[in-house]
Amino acid sequence: MQDVKKGQALELSKKLAAYSTALTYDELPAEVVEFTKLCILDYFGSAIAGSGKAPVRMIAELADEMGGKDQARLFTGGKSSVLNAAMVNGAASHIVELDDIHKGSIIHAATVVIPAALAIAEWKRLSGEDLITAVVAGYEVCFRIGEAVSPSHYYYWHNTATCGTFGSAIAAAKLLGLDEEQTIAALGNAGTQAAGLWEFIEDGAMSKQLHTAKASMNGVLAALLAQKGFTGPRKILEGDRGFFKAMSEEYDETRITEGLGQQFKIMENSFKIHASCRHTHHAVDMLIDIFKERKPSLEEIDSVKVESYQVALNITDDADPQTEYAAKFSLQFCSALALLKGSASLADFNEQSLWDEEVRALMKKVEVITEPGIDASYPKKWGAAVEVVFKGGDSVKMATEYPKGDPENAVTAQELYDKFIGMASDFPAEKRERIAKKLVDLEKVQNIEELMDNL
Repeated sequence: MQDVKKGQALELSKKLAAYSTALTYDELPAEVVEFTKLCILDYFGSAIAGSGKAPVRMIAELADEMGGKDQARLFTGGKSSVLNAAMVNGAASHIVELDDIHKGSIIHAATVVIPAALAIAEWKRLSGEDLITAVVAGYEVCFRIGEAVSPSHYYYWHNTATCGTFGSAIAAAKLLGLDEEQTIAALGNAGTQAAGLWEFIEDGAMSKQLHTAKASMNGVLAALLAQKGFTGPRKILEGDRGFFKAMSEEYDETRITEGLGQQFKIMENSFKIHASCRHTHHAVDMLIDIFKERKPSLEEIDSVKVESYQVALNITDDADPQTEYAAKFSLQFCSALALLKGSASLADFNEQSLWDEEVRALMKKVEVITEPGIDASYPKKWGAAVEVVFKGGDSVKMATEYPKGDPENAVTAQELYDKFIGMASDFPAEKRERIAKKLVDLEKVQNIEELMDNL
């Protein structure tokens, strides 16, 4: 629907700003509050699990070297400035590949929106209710922008980094109490900083963590500058040299306002239960089911075929991953791992499994292809079909439209609670339970500083 309304003054930023500044906690239905708390709980687990990883430590070391007032706590330890906290905590939650995902916008919102919101909320000693409201607003805005430009934007651009910057700006603006005009400015300057290219996938570079770090930090920066009267472009989305035209071959600007204020898009969010790229989860789900049923040995398996949508292959068609992190983005590796080991958890991705001779041998039997029908349903449905052919000629075929964790194939609150406990396994049991309890009852927290001190 590119250029459908060319020449009309849509002022999309104004409409988004009006929505976010007007939103109050009292307007949130109980189910939205409960779901948002699960998103925040899931973020904490991912950030705790990722805080010790080398790329995150490098970013934290740099933040320490650059200095800053002790305004907000880092998941890597200690305190730093609000900007540094958003940056470090944005990096920490993305690296173990267990953060949430929204199908339509292709955005991992938690990793950019929540660290921005936490940094401001802790600094200003705001409440759990304030944090929940800001997170809802941030998710709403970045999901809508992501939906407007997907899937064409996603080929070169990492939506979480680009569209996510708008979400972090909205969450920060909400917590800073910016008015409508200031929020428009924040969106403008968030958009002009939006960046993050997929080229890192070619050699497994660490840039993906920089993407989320900067998206969170840049949104906070945009909001803080707007608070001081620093202006930004009013039509950063729909302008002739704005986000849509510069960064998408096709876009649908009506997705920005359709149903705005009448629904809560955070409820469309999905959760991950496997520690790999979401584009591998459909196959992993089914191959784990086949493992449970047959527990096949390498010698029994003749071939494995995975049919999916083209974007899944664009990101995960890697027949020879050379690092643990690259393995998370290899559909061949994840498929072989799932079928032989029956799991693709955080503990399953390591140097031993990366070079496991049986996994490597099975990878050579895995064929990944695009299936036109499945491709046509993307990104509304992230589907796949698998066929495992065994020696002797018998085979098993399975198909799914919704990986485990999608709203249509949902995980329970208890499963997410257990997931958090597992991701925070380096903490003593009492500490994990204490943090989880605070997050489950987040609306009762009067000062976010009390929550963050538990780290």
